[in-house]
Amino acid sequence: MIHHPQLSTMTDTITFHSTRIPDRPAVLTSTGQRSTYRELAQASEALAAGLVTLGVGAGDRVAYLGREAPAYWELLFAAARIGAVLVPVNWRLTAVEVEHILVDSDTVVVFLDGDHPLRGTTGRHEVITDTGYPAWRDTLRPPAPPYDATPSTPLAQLYTSGTTGLPKGVLLPHRSFFAIRDSLADAGLDWIDWIDGDIALIGIPGFHIGGLWFATQAFHAGAAVYSMPVFDPATVRRAVRDDGVTTAIFVPAMMRSIVSDGQGADDFTGLRKIIYGGAPISEALLEESVRVFDCDFAQIYGLTETGNTAICLPPDQHVPGSPRLRAAGRPYPGVEVRIVTDGLEVPQGSVGEVHLRTPAAMLGYWNLPDATAATLVDGWVRTGDAGYLDSEGYLYIQDRVKDMILVAGENVFPAEIENALAAHPKVADAAVVGVPDEHTGEAVLAHVVFRPGEQASTRELMLFLRSRLADFKLPNRYEVIDAVPRNPSGKILRRELREPYWQGHERRVN
Repeated sequence: MIHHPQLSTMTDTITFHSTRIPDRPAVLTSTGQRSTYRELAQASEALAAGLVTLGVGAGDRVAYLGREAPAYWELLFAAARIGAVLVPVNWRLTAVEVEHILVDSDTVVVFLDGDHPLRGTTGRHEVITDTGYPAWRDTLRPPAPPYDATPSTPLAQLYTSGTTGLPKGVLLPHRSFFAIRDSLADAGLDWIDWIDGDIALIGIPGFHIGGLWFATQAFHAGAAVYSMPVFDPATVRRAVRDDGVTTAIFVPAMMRSIVSDGQGADDFTGLRKIIYGGAPISEALLEESVRVFDCDFAQIYGLTETGNTAICLPPDQHVPGSPRLRAAGRPYPGVEVRIVTDGLEVPQGSVGEVHLRTPAAMLGYWNLPDATAATLVDGWVRTGDAGYLDSEGYLYIQDRVKDMILVAGENVFPAEIENALAAHPKVADAAVVGVPDEHTGEAVLAHVVFRPGEQASTRELMLFLRSRLADFKLPNRYEVIDAVPRNPSGKILRRELREPYWQGHERRVN
């Protein structure tokens, strides 16, 4: 198992490997691009110099809006080199949603590919398109003086939606991308491991903490990162069969699309391990995946706020038919979990809110001290998920304290959709919940109350929302109701709305 304990920042990682294994592949793409560690280091150093000429310094934000490409990983290391903070932006968001992130983060420079023009942006934004990027990056400039980062230096700011409907910037330091790696190595555990020659397919997009975290783990080990601009089951098969991919990270919806494509299992003989997470997985899908992929599996559970994974269901627990397959897993060494109700820790087996204490936790929410204080409590991260611990310390997720809906691994928050629906001139009130869906885990259901004398078709509402919300946030179904059920303080009684759809389900997540 490969582990380099001397590495503690991303600058350490690229400097170390560009000297140790300069000609080894560092970045591969499904479109045929390839960079060695020497080339990745040189490109990121040139990019760092270019950022300095644009006025970027320590603590400034640089954003990336586009599909995964070598430029994204170059920007990760370039930002680290000068102490800037990378802001990955979900390319599926609408222009309005992107605008909020860029303005809220006070982004200085945004990199985007040609498919994602910005409209009406404000603030200090220098825009560099993919067509002119290589020539601009490689313009001869004085080298940027390296920034003396520490494990606590901010590295990335990822945006996650909140119950207010506005995305919050989760500020993660370098240690968020090293702590779990170090704890596993110190304990001699190979739950998530690396061997010489590994090529890691990043199925989860790099703007998600899961994709970014897994890619950094590959870089720390000197493995190659295999990026896909767009997820496609046939491309995954070719990547394993023809390009030598040995390990991968997916959300369950991706696994479902691969095992359901009607092709055989022969393409996956070179695959040794799959990491999956981002959404709950059914036992049926997991057992089918074990049969088709015929490799080791590790499930990870965590939040952006915990620096990605804090809980893992190890490979040796993936036994078909075992009740342990319903567990999220157990904490890594150095990570603690407790179950809390009304501020008090509850006994083993009792359901309550899951709290996690991890050395990889966020520094806080950007410019939101009250929200930070509500989530980070005495060193514990309040997850908003409800679950329980069994007698061996395995965590089982049962429901959500928060209102988040998971659609194929994407976090969707009802308040954001409700706010958008409320802007429709015919809508008086709305309540959004998640309901079971065979393909995406959960689907978005909108309960709508129309103004007196008004009606609107499903198509009209969909077209109205499409310009305001990303496609994965759009409701799949609409139901017209007379009034939204609320408690005396005015809060929506979502459990009352959700309950009919979850009857017969052991867990209130899918």
